[in-house]
Amino acid sequence: MTPPLQELLSDTLAGHRLTEEEAVRLFATRDRDVWAIAAAADELREERVGDVVTYIRNQNINVTNLCVNACGFCGFSRKPGDPDVYRYDETVVRKKAREARERNVTEICTVSGLHPGFDAQSYIDIYSWIRDEAPAVHIHASNPMEVAYAARRSGLSTREVLIAMKAAGLSTLCGTAAEVLVDDVRRVICPDKIDTATWARVIREAHYLGIPSTATIMYGHCESDADRARHLGILREIQDETHGFTEFVPLSFIHENTPLYRAGLARAGATGREDLLMFAVARLFLDNFDHVQASWVKLGTKMAEAALLAGADDLGGTLFEESISREAGARGTSYLDPGDMRRMAEDLGRMLRQRTTTYDLLD
Repeated sequence: MTPPLQELLSDTLAGHRLTEEEAVRLFATRDRDVWAIAAAADELREERVGDVVTYIRNQNINVTNLCVNACGFCGFSRKPGDPDVYRYDETVVRKKAREARERNVTEICTVSGLHPGFDAQSYIDIYSWIRDEAPAVHIHASNPMEVAYAARRSGLSTREVLIAMKAAGLSTLCGTAAEVLVDDVRRVICPDKIDTATWARVIREAHYLGIPSTATIMYGHCESDADRARHLGILREIQDETHGFTEFVPLSFIHENTPLYRAGLARAGATGREDLLMFAVARLFLDNFDHVQASWVKLGTKMAEAALLAGADDLGGTLFEESISREAGARGTSYLDPGDMRRMAEDLGRMLRQRTTTYDLLD
C-alpha cells in the first residue's frame, strides 16, 4: 500500500532515500499537497545549508552563435549565411575578460554554439585569453557536449581534452547539455547531441580529474514525470560515486522562439506548479547535493523567490551578458543587481551572501 503523503515526507526528512517511483508520485501532485511537499523541501534546505541565500558575481561570454547542431529547444544558434551570425575573435574575448575583471566578477562562463571551425585548441585558446586578462577570475566553461565535440574534431579522447582544458585555465565544467538524461527524449529535442551514457562518462572523467561541475535539467517540454525522476536518479548515482557536483540547477524551458514548440512537439513550458515541484522534489531526492539554484533568468524574479521557499538556496549569478535564454524568448535576462537579490532574500527573512563558484562565502 502506498503510504500517505505526510508519512512519506516525514520518512524522507528522517533519512529515507526517495525512490524514483516515489519521486514520480510527488511530481504528479496537483492539489494543495504541493505546499506540503514544498514545506518539507524548505525544511530540509534549512537543515542542510541554513538560511543564507547565495549568489555569484559572474559574466557570460557568448563567444559564437554559429552551431553545427539544431536542438529543438534553442533559439540562440545560427547557421552559415544567417545575417546575424557572429564569432568573437581574440581581441573581443580579451576585452570582455578585462571588463569582467574591472566589474569585480569572480566567475566567467563561456556559453556558445558548436562552431564548425572549433577544435580542442579553439577552446584552449579562449580559456588562455581569459586567464591572461583576468587571472584571479574562476573560469566555469564548456560542457560534456563541447568536450566530446572538441575531442572528435581533434582526434583526442575526451579525457585528454579535459586535461588540456584544465591546464589552460578551466576550473569547473558546466553541467549543461544534460537537458533530460533519457535517450528517447533526447532523440526528440536534441538528436545531434551526445547520448546519456556519453554525458555521464564525460562528467565522471571531469570529476576524477579534479574538475567539479554543476548539474542541470531542462524541463517543461515533452518529458514525463518518470523521465524527470530518471534524470534525478542518474545525477544522484554519479554524485554518490564522485562527489563532484557543486549544485543542481533546474532550467525551466523557455518556449516562445524555439523550433520544438513551433513544430508542436513541446508544451508551452512548465507551469508554476511544475516549477515549484521541480525544486522541491529535487531537494528531497538529491540527498547528496547541498545546493539547489533558482535561475532567475529562466523563472523570473518572483518565481525564483518562490523557489527559495521550495528547497532552493541560491539565486545564481549577476550575469552581465546573457543571450541564450533571451533568444529563446525570455525577457530581462541581461543583469540582476545584487540589491534586488537582497530584497528577495530579506523578504523571506533570510540573508544574502556572495559566494564563489564552489560555494565558499565571501565578505
